[in-house]
Amino acid sequence: MNQTIETMLNHRSVRKFKDETLTPEQIQLIVEAAQMASTSSFIQAYSIIGVTDPDKKKKLAELAGGQDYVSESGHFFVFCADLYRHSLIGKWEQADVDDSITSTEKFMVSVIDASLAAQNAAVAAESLGLGICYIGGLRNNLPEVSELLETPEHVIPLFGLTVGVPDQETAVKPRMPFQSIYHENSYRHQEDIVKEEMDEYNKAISAYYHERTSGKRSDKWTEQMANMLQRKNRMYMKEFVEGKNFAKK
Repeated sequence: MNQTIETMLNHRSVRKFKDETLTPEQIQLIVEAAQMASTSSFIQAYSIIGVTDPDKKKKLAELAGGQDYVSESGHFFVFCADLYRHSLIGKWEQADVDDSITSTEKFMVSVIDASLAAQNAAVAAESLGLGICYIGGLRNNLPEVSELLETPEHVIPLFGLTVGVPDQETAVKPRMPFQSIYHENSYRHQEDIVKEEMDEYNKAISAYYHERTSGKRSDKWTEQMANMLQRKNRMYMKEFVEGKNFAKK
């Protein structure tokens, strides 16, 4: 055990922030930490947009589904899959890169690169005593988000990250048991084993919600997932991604 691991194990989403903006030094540290994440073949296929304009933050909060803490956070980072630079490199270096950068593989690389960078940023922010919350709700309205952030072809905003000084205390939400996540040498797929593990996890999650809401809520994780997965959500995504010249091959 060390301080870095303690920070990671104590992660919780923060949705209420004090009215304090991040300093330029904090922003630079967080971005520099993000940049040191691993990147496939050194391609660095992502960009980070820091949103400081109050009107833009408010609009993004609306587009993300009315999540006010987007506009109330100390800083809002938007992580983007980005192969725009690489398309220009093809022109500058007189190389035919179109088939590669429009492939599904490079789309996956850019999404993975951005996600790794974001998690580095999250851990860095929390190590500074700041709170964070990922905002996947930006994908509810990506055409509008892209227009607002002026992202060109080959750039897709994937999710946001609110960062700020926490103004609330929240408990750590229980994750799945170790044995449910970690498989050794082969995937443990027997349904009876999975069911037993999920039943145990449901008890932990129900107890967490019951305590957090003073008995007003005690739903199970499997119930939560079933309700969520029944809803058709963001079904425009394939068309949008291809329209940005990603994952066409």
